[in-house]
Amino acid sequence: MSELMRPSFDLELIEKYGGPGPRYTSYPTAPQFSSNFQAVDWYAAIAESNRLPIPADLSLYVHVPFCANPCFYCGCNRVITRSPTAGDQFLDRLEQELALVAPRFDEDRLVRQLHLGGGTPTFLSVDQLGRLLTALQRHFPFAEDAEIGLEIDPRTIDPRGIAQLRQLGFNRLSIGIQDLEPDVQQAVNRIHDTAMVSSVFGAARAVGFDSISVDLIYGLPLQTTAGFARTVDTVGGLRPDRVSLFNYAHLPHLFKAQQRIDESKLPTPSTKLAIFRNTLNRLLDVGYEFIGMDHFALPGDSLVKARRDGSMVRNFQGYSTHGGLDLVSFGPSAISQVGDTFAQNARGLDEWGIAVSEARLPIIRGLSRNTDDAVRAEIIDRIMCTGELVFRDIEKIFQLKFRRYFADELEALEPLASDGLIEWTNHGLRVLPAGMLFLRAIAKAFDQYLKSADEQSSRFSRIV
Repeated sequence: MSELMRPSFDLELIEKYGGPGPRYTSYPTAPQFSSNFQAVDWYAAIAESNRLPIPADLSLYVHVPFCANPCFYCGCNRVITRSPTAGDQFLDRLEQELALVAPRFDEDRLVRQLHLGGGTPTFLSVDQLGRLLTALQRHFPFAEDAEIGLEIDPRTIDPRGIAQLRQLGFNRLSIGIQDLEPDVQQAVNRIHDTAMVSSVFGAARAVGFDSISVDLIYGLPLQTTAGFARTVDTVGGLRPDRVSLFNYAHLPHLFKAQQRIDESKLPTPSTKLAIFRNTLNRLLDVGYEFIGMDHFALPGDSLVKARRDGSMVRNFQGYSTHGGLDLVSFGPSAISQVGDTFAQNARGLDEWGIAVSEARLPIIRGLSRNTDDAVRAEIIDRIMCTGELVFRDIEKIFQLKFRRYFADELEALEPLASDGLIEWTNHGLRVLPAGMLFLRAIAKAFDQYLKSADEQSSRFSRIV
């Protein structure tokens, strides 16, 4: 889709199509991974990728699991600790994992992208982050223009630390803001004032970071339309290159930390929708482009360019400009993807650490896509990233008759077409402005693994 559209906001459509659904950072999604998948399967997938005529270059991810304090909304895999030795112990184990995995990849496969997530990567000191980066660069060759980014908590790093990160070679930052209202921060146990956030921004701009993105969350306890509007106005004034606006999913049966949230203080569904609508309009009005789902970017950002020219992809870090890369991930719970094969590490820090200390891959589950998975993955990716689907393109790649193979799915999409979310074209389908907020709902039609509505509601966040 060459032009980005301004999405429309319709309460009736949200009521009908805004329910729970996967975020499609992969297909099949992680709940489908099998414990029958073994380390030998992962090694075989790597070897097969090396044998390709032109093996894919690499994207690396490291999951740093530590946080000094719990954020009550958090659904991430993290370990709460203030141990002064935890960071170095983690890095010792990480280097052992690198020694197990890196030699399996041919030496000419360049790293184009690195991202540190968590947890809180800046739980590690600047020196420890330098040690981590050096270890990765010792095991993998990095492209000169590689994107090297990390998530930061503004409570854990000061302007001097930001400058030191730039000196180490980091060139992209993702700042977890969530909300700047003091009462909301108190309710979710994540307290940082606007001055703290502004100082981080100022330092990052001063030392020349290529990109700064921020995360916001709507649906947290005590949030109001007026209060969140103040947060959005402040963020808009800071002009991050990208903004992610996440819909808080209250799933205390899955995430223990959320049990500490007072459900009576959560905004009502109508208030939550008002917050979302207000935020959507404010970001668009101050010049941000809507990328898809809950992502926004300034017009000059590379993600906007990739969205316009059709090169944007979706992976475990969300939307990305780097398509065609194999993802190699390290640390507890980290998920890798090489070709059509996924592998996930053990979630527990101890289980992961014991495995690598014994020179065993810490993989506990995974999946190798079959042909049906692969064709559906391609379709879902095109819907999520371009808003268009040309049936003939899929037919050429997979040698099938689209309308025959997906007769049931096309029938399931008819109500969405009648409601103006999509339109049928001579060659396939196109998402309309009314459907831009419902990309996940449109993609769901091609997901053969989704079961009952009850299972969806207990596992996935709402689409809107």
